[in-house]
Amino acid sequence: MTQQNDAGAQRGQNQGSQGGTPGAQQRNNGGTQGGQQSGHTAERLRDFAAGAGERAREFADTAKEQAQAGAAAVSTGMRNVAGALRENMPHEGMLGTAATAVADTLERGGSYLQDEGLSGLVDELTTLVRRNPVPAVCVSIGLGFLCALACRSER
Repeated sequence: MTQQNDAGAQRGQNQGSQGGTPGAQQRNNGGTQGGQQSGHTAERLRDFAAGAGERAREFADTAKEQAQAGAAAVSTGMRNVAGALRENMPHEGMLGTAATAVADTLERGGSYLQDEGLSGLVDELTTLVRRNPVPAVCVSIGLGFLCALACRSER
């Protein structure tokens, strides 16, 4: 019986040196293939993430350009309205004074928007809200109420 045990032990050592049992060899090969597949999947995910990041940057750049173009158009419109007010409104009296004040304000706003752009306007608005939080909340509530009324009246 010891000869059989010795022979069995010898076979086990030979199989161990050759990679173990056939099932173990298949598991080892499967592990290698699984590692290759997971590496390939990880590479594909990195490529996808890089492409998504690039598309997001392109989208942000396009949106920024469109916003700047829109701000320039609004600026031009404000200046045109200011010029039309100056030409068509009376120059004397209370109505003339009010029209001149509105035209001056529109022109200054148009110039500011053209010079500073939307980023300057957002920075200025952020600073205003930080300095005056309670009035900013009150104005926001009022604007929300007016929007709700406008949406309700459209129905």
